[in-house]
Amino acid sequence: MPSNSPTNDPGTLYVVATPIGHRDDITIRALKVLGDVDLVAAEDTRKTRRFLTLHGISNRLISYHEHNEAARTPQLIAKLKTGGSLALVSNAGTPTVSDPGYRLIEAAVDNNLNVIPVPGPCAATTVLSVAGMPTDSFIFMGFLTKKKIKRLRQLNELASQPRTLIFYEAPKRILALLNEIIDVMGDRHGVLGREITKLHEEIIRGRLSDIADRLKGRGEIKGECTLLVAGSGGDKDLAWQSARRQISAAVLEGQHSLSAIAREIAATSGIAKNRIYAEVLKISKELDRG
Repeated sequence: MPSNSPTNDPGTLYVVATPIGHRDDITIRALKVLGDVDLVAAEDTRKTRRFLTLHGISNRLISYHEHNEAARTPQLIAKLKTGGSLALVSNAGTPTVSDPGYRLIEAAVDNNLNVIPVPGPCAATTVLSVAGMPTDSFIFMGFLTKKKIKRLRQLNELASQPRTLIFYEAPKRILALLNEIIDVMGDRHGVLGREITKLHEEIIRGRLSDIADRLKGRGEIKGECTLLVAGSGGDKDLAWQSARRQISAAVLEGQHSLSAIAREIAATSGIAKNRIYAEVLKISKELDRG
């Protein structure tokens, strides 16, 4: 029987993807593995127990999360080395993708143990598949650091990337992230996926500022968020960002008329004057409102 068959193979670690929302988004193979293995290592045993029960599965569970993975990993490796089979699951989606599990998989590989993927849902690729943005090349960043200075440095390093950018963010911080990306990269096109595959699933497309405006009018934002941001358009995109910064500075100084600002920046940037003038008017109005 092939090593990747869904069975209770001794000494094998199965990395099993589970639903990110809708409970039926689980493969037949994954259900068989979860029922057949000797032990299931779960990020939250209560959530996983409820999920297994819904599908008529009863199996032994052990907790494995970011707070105990250092101590738990040697125990699980020892079990695998004595011939036990183990399934690793996270609370939702594919384990190790912005979830615990990397340490265990690294240890299993170092010990020449069999590691088998059982693929399934992943929020990043799920939203990417319906975003209408380039999918041939993308950068998955997951959750950025919570430290603002380091986070802004990360965003600055990504600003010139031509590939689609994918971020995860908690609902209470998504507005702040949108505003930071706009400040660093400009008001690019984006897609926000929220509560994906759940009852109140929402996908918002548009400029990042438009997405932020949609969210601002809500009392509370709920559900984990997956944000896709268009990559840099290369030299043209960088030139436009530079022009916008020049416009903002010139309008703030107030030493020249709006038409003079547009004429001068159009001449130095090589961007069409009517486009520059439209942006001058827009920024001027925004500053007047502020």
